[in-house]
Amino acid sequence: MHKIIQISTLSLFLLFSFISIQAQDNIIDEVIAVVGDNAILKSDIEHQYEQALVEGANFSGDLKCHLFEQALISKLLLNQAELDSIEVSENEVVNSVDQRINYFISQIGSKEKLEEYFNKSLLQIKRDQMEMVRIQMLTQRMQGQITQDIKVTPADIRGYYRNLPKDSLPMVPTQYELQQIVAYPKVDQKEIDRVKAQLRDFQKQINEGRDFATLAVLYSEDKESAKRGGELGWIARSGLVPEFASVAFNLQDKKKVSKIVETEFGFHIIQLIDRKGERINCRHILIKPKVNDKARKEAEASMDTIRGLITDGTISFEEAALRFSMDKDSRTSGGQMVNQQGGGTSKFEIGQIPVAINKQLQNMEEGDVSEPFFMLDDRKGKETYRLVKLKRKNEPHRANLKDDYQLLQIMLEESLKQETLDKWIKEKQAETYITIDKSWVNCDFKYDNWIKE
Repeated sequence: MHKIIQISTLSLFLLFSFISIQAQDNIIDEVIAVVGDNAILKSDIEHQYEQALVEGANFSGDLKCHLFEQALISKLLLNQAELDSIEVSENEVVNSVDQRINYFISQIGSKEKLEEYFNKSLLQIKRDQMEMVRIQMLTQRMQGQITQDIKVTPADIRGYYRNLPKDSLPMVPTQYELQQIVAYPKVDQKEIDRVKAQLRDFQKQINEGRDFATLAVLYSEDKESAKRGGELGWIARSGLVPEFASVAFNLQDKKKVSKIVETEFGFHIIQLIDRKGERINCRHILIKPKVNDKARKEAEASMDTIRGLITDGTISFEEAALRFSMDKDSRTSGGQMVNQQGGGTSKFEIGQIPVAINKQLQNMEEGDVSEPFFMLDDRKGKETYRLVKLKRKNEPHRANLKDDYQLLQIMLEESLKQETLDKWIKEKQAETYITIDKSWVNCDFKYDNWIKE
């Protein structure tokens, strides 16, 4: 479940790549290159090419040649990873595959549909993924090791900025820095008692022989897992919120139902499907207590009172956030909102701001504090009332040190990492066994030394 499982969402590209790989049985393979002990198959490039076309790739040169060179670089990294005895543990690979498979299932609808599509059991599908994921993780780890010592100082960044031609500086669109104070309307104790009573009734029905999965489909308010009978799929302990993990990992009997568990998402009951060390597969039913109109009005009134204290100067926004905000992620930083889509920076482009907040910004100037407004917390599925302060609005401009220091830092680091990787590739080309099929030797490669005389 995307709310309980704390993982970043995988892109649809993974699903498309996965589908392409599964289709390889229909293509006659031939080895078109060998790098060290690792071969590149023609089918590898053909499927990557097909996928790039599906995604609307816009490449000015020969796309197949470009993909072929990327494969050569990947095999060069893999070869060195093997020589350096770089490892990824089986548990790391399994966890990554499990996350991908769970995502595929959420996209296609059910485990059964996934199995039907590929005409393979879920176990076979996972086995097909294992080696591909292991290789990806090894090459990523090798590349990280090559560039791990790249560090930049403020003086480096200033020098980089001064030496960049002004017309090479990127245009930065309008960006916003935002602060927030969040209130969750209080849930009445009678409503909590009602939810617990409903879950106790489910416990009783299951203990009397009713199917847990059926009840999950009918009643669970985690709609994503409910489609699978409440099943979450294989997850590491670290991928679950602590309260849920503590109870789930203590379950021993697959027929038993857990006690009622309260988390930030609501109330749950859990049933064990299977466990392997620190990984678990279980079902759950989630019921969220409902907020009544009285609680909504009280939360809104509370936010209005806090806004009054801020606007008349009695208290600063930062102090109010620390004292009153119920959002644990932002209250200790004065309500500073963090842009997870933008790599964890404090700056948001307009398309990265939630719609409810965006509406408030339409008539706000720097330093303004919004009126209290309603907003659904998408991650937790909870109702909230909020105040938002427009801390800063940066108009469109070319990147500069004052406003875009973090962006320039990232640009410099990426430039240095690419230079380091370029140098490494050229060195390894010279000392690694590489052979390329004659039908590919006329590609216009970025790196010149793939072809050995």
